[in-house]
Amino acid sequence: MSSPDLDSLLQFSIQAAEKACLEILKVYRSDNFETERKDDHSPLTRADRLAHQAIVHILQDTNLPILSEEGKNIPYEERKHWEFFWMVDPLDGTKEFLKRNDEFTVNIALIHHHEPILGVVAVPVNGDVYYAIRGKGAYLKRNAEVVRLMNTKKSDWKQKGLRIVASRSHMNQETTRFIQSFDSPVLTSKGSSLKFMLLAEDQADIYPRFAPTMEWDTAAAHAILNEVGFRVIQQGTNKPLLYNKPELLNPGFICQ
Repeated sequence: MSSPDLDSLLQFSIQAAEKACLEILKVYRSDNFETERKDDHSPLTRADRLAHQAIVHILQDTNLPILSEEGKNIPYEERKHWEFFWMVDPLDGTKEFLKRNDEFTVNIALIHHHEPILGVVAVPVNGDVYYAIRGKGAYLKRNAEVVRLMNTKKSDWKQKGLRIVASRSHMNQETTRFIQSFDSPVLTSKGSSLKFMLLAEDQADIYPRFAPTMEWDTAAAHAILNEVGFRVIQQGTNKPLLYNKPELLNPGFICQ
């Protein structure tokens, strides 16, 4: 197919992400959040479903396939033929949502030949929207203002006091050993794809992730970090994460 209009697709994806945020907040701020956790219609399930429906309703007008965590059972034999498609996580940060600590996001990425070329990460609680198109930079819309995200320095792994992002809910021994290999590292914890956004906003230098993630957890943030000047590489290699693999599980990776 011919290359789509990425600027137009960005507007669709931002609109879809912001609508999903509103649907998530309806559940998150409902009076019966705690009681509804106990039955089959848990807040998380309802929020995921409503966000997914909102996103699909908008993105379906782009006539591109959609691969969402809420609709992930599409066989590889079908999706391997997709040249462009949307990869969506309607609500990233399951544990953070249930803990009610506000650290969850909506992630929407456009994938082209295994690579993310457009990404949107939206934060329901504060309304922040991070977005990027390949070759056109990365931006943050916050409180009705838009700023460009830039990384003007390259971290030296030998320097003292590097700012390292650690998962709030998925720390393991391998990650701990990696962090301990640095000289007096400064640790920061966040939930969901907000960990990536700490790098994008120059609040962190490195994010190692050696615990399992799925492609929809990383694709949107990966597109944004590419435009800020970071790389998201597979653990033990110099190769970037790839998308639309037969198995949608990511290998371990490091953002640097």
